[in-house]
Amino acid sequence: MSPRRSYDQYCSAARALDLVGDRWTLLIVRELLAGPRRYTDLHADLPGVSTDVLASRLKDMERDGLATRRRLPPPGAAFVYELSNRGRELLPVLQALGKWGEGELGERRPTDAVRAHWFALPLLRALDGEGVVEVHLDEGEFHLNVGAGDGPAYGDGPAPGAVDARLVLDSATCAAVSRGDLAPADAVRAGRITVTGDGTLAKALREGRQDREDRPVDA
Repeated sequence: MSPRRSYDQYCSAARALDLVGDRWTLLIVRELLAGPRRYTDLHADLPGVSTDVLASRLKDMERDGLATRRRLPPPGAAFVYELSNRGRELLPVLQALGKWGEGELGERRPTDAVRAHWFALPLLRALDGEGVVEVHLDEGEFHLNVGAGDGPAYGDGPAPGAVDARLVLDSATCAAVSRGDLAPADAVRAGRITVTGDGTLAKALREGRQDREDRPVDA
């Protein structure tokens, strides 16, 4: 394992970047916010990262106390990586970074990869309240744990338990929400998001109580 590189500056921002400033580290955190992931799953959902770099970053994250590696019990018996409590504390950091980068999204480029669950963090930023939300896109399904203080922020596939709201929408609408161009309640009113469910979140979306004053309406 290579020694940790450091900016050697007595500054909290510099110390933080010593741990997460390397290329790919924060995107690995984004993936692990969904809960435990196998190495092969991480590699599949981080297109462009080499196997050597991914393995090196994961080892660094273990060394720095951001992630742990453990073996699943039978019949799985595979090794998975998951965030430590310290690692999960990076969720608001990623959310702030995503908010700051909304204006950089623009239109999707031909070379841009996309995964359905990459829309999870923008949707978490856009939704108020607490509850489990299933999201159905053409590219796949994922679920959000809105307002959850502990555990995974989101997960791949349908929710394992009760669901407060189910959203069906296309990737163009998700992209508009991610860019900050469209509030979820406005998309519901425009017929771009179909909402089902009897939970508080579903009712708030149908009744237009999920508007964000700081988000312009998509024309």
